Amino acid sequence: MKMHIMPVRRNLKFHVPDNAVLDWHDKGPGISQFFNTLSLFFPEGERFFINSVRKYRDQIDDPELQEAVRNFIGQEAMHGREHEDYNQKMVKAGLPVDKQEAIVTRLLDLISHRLPDAMQLSATVALEHLTAILADVLLREPELIDGSDPQYQKLWHWHALEETEHKAVAFDVFITVFGRGFKSWLLRASGLVMATIIFFSLFYPFYVINMYKTGKLFSLKDWWMSFKFQWLKPGGLRRVIIPWLDWFKPGFHPWDHDNREFLAEMDGLIGDVDGYSKDSAA
Repeated sequence: MKMHIMPVRRNLKFHVPDNAVLDWHDKGPGISQFFNTLSLFFPEGERFFINSVRKYRDQIDDPELQEAVRNFIGQEAMHGREHEDYNQKMVKAGLPVDKQEAIVTRLLDLISHRLPDAMQLSATVALEHLTAILADVLLREPELIDGSDPQYQKLWHWHALEETEHKAVAFDVFITVFGRGFKSWLLRASGLVMATIIFFSLFYPFYVINMYKTGKLFSLKDWWMSFKFQWLKPGGLRRVIIPWLDWFKPGFHPWDHDNREFLAEMDGLIGDVDGYSKDSAA
């Protein structure tokens, strides 16, 4: 199998500031809580992704794909660590993120114990697609985070770049194991539908609660800003609809959305982050 991009394991620490966590985004607290609510899903989600891919490592003969899996695991471990730190700062600021994370944990534990390994891998490749297309929008539309607190901006930029870099790894594992037949397509297609429904059915209630906890539940200005941000201009969620639908093409591959040019931004980002070391992820 051709390896399009080999992920690189990096150890970066962003030390996002505690005092800005509730209102770090240039467009106000409503958008800050949108990103903050996304963050709470990552630590447990990344662990789930790692575990679902690990279960199939012994079925991979390609040494390049084996290396890509190792680096994928290293990247996801770093994402989990940095978002754990970020999420703890939200808890200290008064958001019930720990309780929300516990709901995510129970759901993923249930999936891990009740669903077959194949469905767990299907959910992983589906959610990797969802994060990859969201990351692509963030990279294509810098105004989504421009002007925001520099440390939060760097963290989200780094996460988007690494999600792009490893966006095909879990997918390539899936295709290696299950092939390209109709059953394989049905498994991954149903996985994306279910994963998207479950994710947003949790995300939006959590988002509403976090808006309430920050005193913005009845702020028409903040809700209008959030609606514009998601669906109008720049329209982060509106822009992922077509890429989301591309998943259902029988011959789809994540690098059909070829945005590798953005990976050139990694060197500049690394140069602006303290405490960077390479190949130090577990």
